[in-house]
Amino acid sequence: MKKILSLFVVALLCRATPAYCAPTRADTVKDVESCWAVLQEIMSDPSTAIPKPILQAAHAIVIVNQFKAGYIFGFKGGYGVILAKKPDGTWSVPVLLSANEASLGLQIGFKSVESVYVVTDDATPKLLFRDRFNVGVDAKAVAGPAQAIAEKDYVNVLKNPVIIYTKSLGLFAGATVKAGLLARNDAANFILYNSTYTLPELLYGNWVTPPEEVKPLMKYVSDLTR
Repeated sequence: MKKILSLFVVALLCRATPAYCAPTRADTVKDVESCWAVLQEIMSDPSTAIPKPILQAAHAIVIVNQFKAGYIFGFKGGYGVILAKKPDGTWSVPVLLSANEASLGLQIGFKSVESVYVVTDDATPKLLFRDRFNVGVDAKAVAGPAQAIAEKDYVNVLKNPVIIYTKSLGLFAGATVKAGLLARNDAANFILYNSTYTLPELLYGNWVTPPEEVKPLMKYVSDLTR
């Protein structure tokens, strides 16, 4: 059991830390497609679907797929993408992120966490310019209302810079410290877009032509937020 979990943690490190294991382009494409699937899954479930007024207020969308496993020392690793709305109303290409946090304590198990963060201001995405930030620490985050909630109740929620919708799968037992860490993954983006443009340029510039593999996610986000 301990050996299996140790191997799993190594696999997580490969996904969450570019310097640990260099990704292939196939890996980066798979991550984008997985994030698209996460967003579709959350939107297809009435209990987690993001209401239209929340989506229309989005200045950025972050989709995160995280995995948590541990045996004494816990590790939470994963990946995600961020898309930002530009001043002309169009959406950026999906920019790859890493998402991870460590914990210390007696813990055994595995958990998968799929989340969508709706960012309602222009300042929060730019926190990634400095390499990384903690959701809920550097930017206040709240759980998002379901579609069944009356629209009048959206007003107060929309005052928060980050609104989170999450679907958790699996089991995890143990005490953890949740940091909500997101970090830019320029190395993976260099591979995905075959360029040397970094996160700020990809989010707010028009320097790359979107490859075919990322267009379905871009169209889906654009359609959802109209």
